[in-house]
Amino acid sequence: MIVEHNVPLQPHNSFGIVARAHSLVRIAGEADVAALLADARWHAAPKFVLGGGSNIVLTGDVKSLVLKVEIMGRRLVEETPRAWILEAGAGETWHDVVRWTLEEGYPGLENMALIPGTVGGAPVQNIGAYGVELQDRFESLDAIDLVTGRSFMLDAAQCAFGYRDSVFKHAAGGPNDFGLAGRALITRVRLRLPRPWKPVLGYLDLERKMAETGIHAPSAQQIFDWVCAVRTAKLPDWRVLGNAGSFFKNPTVTPEQCADIIARDPKIVHYPMADGSIKLAAGWLIDACGWKGKTMGNAGVYEKQALVLVNRGGKAHPATGGEVMTLAKAIQTSVYERFGIRLEPEPVVV
Repeated sequence: MIVEHNVPLQPHNSFGIVARAHSLVRIAGEADVAALLADARWHAAPKFVLGGGSNIVLTGDVKSLVLKVEIMGRRLVEETPRAWILEAGAGETWHDVVRWTLEEGYPGLENMALIPGTVGGAPVQNIGAYGVELQDRFESLDAIDLVTGRSFMLDAAQCAFGYRDSVFKHAAGGPNDFGLAGRALITRVRLRLPRPWKPVLGYLDLERKMAETGIHAPSAQQIFDWVCAVRTAKLPDWRVLGNAGSFFKNPTVTPEQCADIIARDPKIVHYPMADGSIKLAAGWLIDACGWKGKTMGNAGVYEKQALVLVNRGGKAHPATGGEVMTLAKAIQTSVYERFGIRLEPEPVVV
């Protein structure tokens, strides 16, 4: 185990924000965590777990000990008539794993192609796209308690998945609150891909692709290719234009609230949910307030998708975390003043 000091974090966050870690240790396996916790200098130190850095906004240097998760590995754990059970190390790039599953003949993740970040970050955020969320394909995960050093396993119920939410995003608030924010380091994730495979095609962009191509029974590879094409056309490549993907969660409202908004703005994009609530498109709300393409300092709103905030300054003059959050708060204020809806950011602000 080697602890590095004064480490630049600009290469390790997809926004490309300049910041430094006072101290950083690379975690390649459980032994590195054990060695770290056995070291009296670091056992009680505050810790920050960093994966791909695709869902964070750094507002300054990180004083906590940064644990850069680099645990690799992919394997088929079990094959049954009803499912393939696969396992991937937390440091694996999510998109690479999706592509690998298709190459190996294990379909089921194709709708979540090109989501940035690592496998270890996927359960934290309960990532999802084009009609599929991680919880729909989740089996279990392994993690280490950074306080006790004990390894443990969680199933889907114990992860308490919600919309872009999980137990890993909440701090423990009492004896019966199992929040794991800042306490758990995920090491491996297991996925359950159902057999026989059934395509998930109920998303508007995929329906358009079927109409355009005339392919109404696409293969998993075809869906993968479509999703990659749609995401590439809509969303900026973070390696070219720094961003953290969708910056705000799509809010949900009651049917009565939705009807009130429709009366004032008939074109609002909305989706009925199974529980009776209505999900509104946050990007539409932001666009309706005139923010698409606008900038504040070196932070801006992407001109092709108002839900994405971007780093306009590039690597030479990058946006600061403060500029990003100032822009985000201005957008929240505009949307609340016009629609009475409070937008909730997706990224973790550090």
